[in-house]
Amino acid sequence: MPLWLFLRMALNAIDGMLAREFGQKSALGAYLNELTDVVSDTALYLPFALLPGSNAWLVGAVAVLAILSEMAGALAPLVGAARRYDGPMGKSDRAFVFGALGLLVGLGVPLAAAWSWIWGAMAALVAVTIVNRVRRGVAAASA
Repeated sequence: MPLWLFLRMALNAIDGMLAREFGQKSALGAYLNELTDVVSDTALYLPFALLPGSNAWLVGAVAVLAILSEMAGALAPLVGAARRYDGPMGKSDRAFVFGALGLLVGLGVPLAAAWSWIWGAMAALVAVTIVNRVRRGVAAASA
């Protein structure tokens, strides 16, 4: 899982850099980039709901909030601001946390008692991320 998340983030960054470098940016590419990012992230997050002791509702909440946070960042250009990447729990932060959790699970570290706390903390941090992206996007558009 950690290796897969690292590769996913690296390939996503390379894809964007290549599109900009070689003049291959397009409106369709922008849509596909944002939409496939949230679909792939969600597909990587949801299996954590099946782990022993994990709370499926909280994992689902983290996944939905993650989608909303990316949309909050992607909507900024609609109000005249730049794409927002504010944290504290942006895409790379989530990839790091999920990768670390996947590694711990793979190593057999018992996390059943901590899952609800972990998912609750992540949901709260992603919610703060959404608020930060909206507030800063609106402020940037107003400036």
